[in-house]
Amino acid sequence: MGRLILTWLIALCAMATPAFAAEGAGWWDTEWPYRRAVTIDTSPSGMNVAGPVGRTVLLIRLHSVNFTFTDSMENGADLRVVDSDGKTPLPFHLERFDAQNGLAVLWVSVPNVGGGEQRQIWLYFGNKSAPAGSDIAGTYDPDTVAAYHFGEAAGQPLRDLTANRNNGQNGAPGLVENGIIARSAKFAGQGEIVIPASASLTFAAGTPVTFSSWVKLDQAGGEQAVFGHGPLVVGVADGVPFALVGEQRLQGNAQVKTGEWAHLAFVADGQNLRLYLNGVEAAVSPGMLPELAGPVTLGGGAGRGLFGELDEVRVAKTARPAAMLLASAQAEGPSGKLVKVAETPERPSEGGGNFFYVLGKVESVDAFIIGLCLALLALAMGVTVMKARYINAALKGDRAFSRRYVAMHEQLASLKDNPDVGEPERAVLSRAPLARIFEMGVDELGIRRQERGLVPLSGASVEAMRSAIDAVVVNENQKLDKWMVVLSIAISGGPFIGLFGTVIGVMNTFAGVARAGDVNVTAIAPGIAAALMATVAGLLAAIPSLFANNYLAGRIQKLSDDMRVFADRLITRLAEMQETPAPRKVA
Repeated sequence: MGRLILTWLIALCAMATPAFAAEGAGWWDTEWPYRRAVTIDTSPSGMNVAGPVGRTVLLIRLHSVNFTFTDSMENGADLRVVDSDGKTPLPFHLERFDAQNGLAVLWVSVPNVGGGEQRQIWLYFGNKSAPAGSDIAGTYDPDTVAAYHFGEAAGQPLRDLTANRNNGQNGAPGLVENGIIARSAKFAGQGEIVIPASASLTFAAGTPVTFSSWVKLDQAGGEQAVFGHGPLVVGVADGVPFALVGEQRLQGNAQVKTGEWAHLAFVADGQNLRLYLNGVEAAVSPGMLPELAGPVTLGGGAGRGLFGELDEVRVAKTARPAAMLLASAQAEGPSGKLVKVAETPERPSEGGGNFFYVLGKVESVDAFIIGLCLALLALAMGVTVMKARYINAALKGDRAFSRRYVAMHEQLASLKDNPDVGEPERAVLSRAPLARIFEMGVDELGIRRQERGLVPLSGASVEAMRSAIDAVVVNENQKLDKWMVVLSIAISGGPFIGLFGTVIGVMNTFAGVARAGDVNVTAIAPGIAAALMATVAGLLAAIPSLFANNYLAGRIQKLSDDMRVFADRLITRLAEMQETPAPRKVA
């Protein structure tokens, strides 16, 4: 019985913690002792992007709240990013890793990002002997012909991050350490960056093109060019974004606020020209690009000097979808709704950490409920073991007594003074309910023989003997049923106690979300998952108790039936014996 109970408990624990086993098997590489979940949320609870985004480069910001810098190498060389399948490493690179101040920025190439979904990738760290894992050129897809972070030191030429090596012939006239992402370029109306002509920056007429950049204006007056390439100029005029395509002009309506960062993008798809501000379409006009050739300028142009800052400039030889531009604006901007990094790290020894992560989010009320349910489970299992041992001893004693009873035939006599019964057998018989019923019946008959001799028993005497024997039967049934109510309480009360804890936990979670004013799955899910742990604990108390109760009840019923049948047979045989001489006592 003990082994059966242990087997059931192990099975229930395995069913209650499927994430424990599943995630443990999905650990990418055990040489990396830590990882954090990174959630890309394009659903309505996050960034709310409709339509496919495709392969895109996403920004992940790390700080002291969502990353433990002391567990990583000082330069971040041990960082690795793995896709949601737990197996595929994703290309990434670091733009900044400042362990001393607890700040880091990395860019990850994520394939097949879709709209209206929540996707989880993994950031691994902690392998202090790992080589640098950054792959700068591999982070960008082949359609990206140029990408710039402005991370160079002062006086150094601008460096292209893609494999096309479209480096600038000069650098930015000024640098700001803390731009919208990391370091940004500073312009004061002159000193635009010139990128020499190249084959990858030459576009035939009608070719699709996408340009995007972050810009912060120091002043809004006049036309200020952000990007120039032959007949194409993209910039801001009197605080409003514009694009010139030869003689054709696109003018937006929304204002670029002075002193605030704005995401500016231009897309030509071969049929239409589109201008975007902060991921939202600001202007559209039919048309296609003429041939683009020659050098590219950033941060100004002839008569269109830029007064402000630039950061994260990209040029692509394809028409990027609107969903991707919105994703970039949301992921890289101040709101940061697209990408969330888990605040709690996971370890491989924790089986992926889901179970222990949820357990760590349990509040005090739920912890009390879970403790109560587990205490009820422990009490129920203790009663189960105790009752199983008692029933087994009773059944063993009844079998031993039955053999003695059959051997006596018609001469029933007490076994208390029988010299043929040794001490080991006497210890076994002392636990037999049938033996105690038998001794009561023999004692009752002996009393009547002493008082009346061999006079046949009257109906009243038989009923008196029956009452005495029935009293023993009732007493034995009470011993068998003792403590069984604990199992009934665990079965019926455990789930309700757990459900009570879950309801309280869910109420607290939604109350916290309402007070914080941040409605998203990342805020709600841990609290609800932790609250459900109370229901799991209630079921964990009820399910083993249910099986144990049914098993024990069946064995108790058998003992009860045996006692009832034996009591009737015993009274009949004792009544028959009253008409015959009493058995001689063994000397």
